[in-house]
Amino acid sequence: MQEYAFMVHRIPVGILGGSGYAGRELGRILASHPKFEVAFATAKERRGEPFAVGDRELTLLAPDDAPLKSVELVFSALPHGASELWVDRVSSNGVRAVDLSSDLRPGHTSRDVPYGLTELFRADLVDAEIIANPGCYPTAILLALLPLLEGDHIESGALVTIDAASGVSGAGNAPRPELLFAEVAENFRAYGVGNEHRHLAEMRETVGRFNRDVDLLFTPHLLPVARGILATITVPLRRMPTDLLAVWQQRYAGEPFVEVREQLPALRDVIRRNVVRITARPVAHVRRPTVIVFSAIDNLVKGAAGQAIQNANVAFGIPETTGLLG
Repeated sequence: MQEYAFMVHRIPVGILGGSGYAGRELGRILASHPKFEVAFATAKERRGEPFAVGDRELTLLAPDDAPLKSVELVFSALPHGASELWVDRVSSNGVRAVDLSSDLRPGHTSRDVPYGLTELFRADLVDAEIIANPGCYPTAILLALLPLLEGDHIESGALVTIDAASGVSGAGNAPRPELLFAEVAENFRAYGVGNEHRHLAEMRETVGRFNRDVDLLFTPHLLPVARGILATITVPLRRMPTDLLAVWQQRYAGEPFVEVREQLPALRDVIRRNVVRITARPVAHVRRPTVIVFSAIDNLVKGAAGQAIQNANVAFGIPETTGLLG
C-alpha cells in the first residue's frame, strides 16, 4: 500500500532531489503544512535511504520510480542543468511544478516561465503550471533593491556594489575539497570574483525590467556557518529621501515575509524563518548621496524551500502564509 493513499483532505506533493539541503528543508517545512502532504521524495545516489517528513519517514525513490501522476504538485530540488528535463516530464503528466534550480530563471532560459519572486510577481503565480523559484542571493538582493528601483531613486549610470556572504549550505552537499570543515572553519573568503557569478544573469534581467541605467557589481563570500545570507549593498542615489526607511516601509507594508527594521539585520534574526529582514543607512563623508542597504535571509528557507512553498500557496489559491509562520 503506497503511503500517499491516505491523503484524502490534503494536496499530495512530490519532491525531486530529496537528499540535498533544499530537498530536506522542503520535507521539514511541509511536515507541518496543513494543506500539502508529501507523497514521495526521490534521490539518485541515495535512493533507498530514509527521508524524514516530521514524524513520518518515507523511503527515497529512484527518480524513474517516482509516481508523478499520483500528485498534484512537484518541487524540483534537482541540480542546475538537470532540473528542466524533469520539470517538463512532470508538466507532461499534468502536474504543476516549482523548480528550485536556475534552469528556468530569468537570464538562464528563453522560455516564458513565471518567476517566483513573490513580492514582485505575485499576480503571475496564480494558477501557474510551472514556477521558477529565485536563487538565494537574488532573493536577498532584489528585495532589498526593489523599492529603490520602482521609485527611480538610483542615480542614472550608477554602479550598485553588492557584497554578500552565505553559509556553506548554499554550495550544496556534493563533496568538494574547498568545503571541507578544515577549509571553511575559522575562515572567510570571496569566491566567484570578477562579476562572473551565475546569479548575476538572474539579477540583471530582473533589474532590467525597470529600465534603469544601473550596473551591478556582485562579490559573494563564504561564511563559516551552515546557513544564512547577509548582503551589504551600496547604492548611489539621485537624492537622499527625507525619511529613508519609509521607502521600504511603504513598499512592503502588509507583506508578511518582509521585515523592515531600524536595527541592522543579523543571521540569527532570520534562521529557519521564511523572511527577509532589511534596513538602510545613509552614507556620510562622500560627495554623492549614497545609501547602504542591508538584507538577511536564510538561504535554505526564504532563499529556497520556504519561498517555493510560498509560491505554491499562491499558485493553489491557499493563503500565502500557510505552513510558513511557525
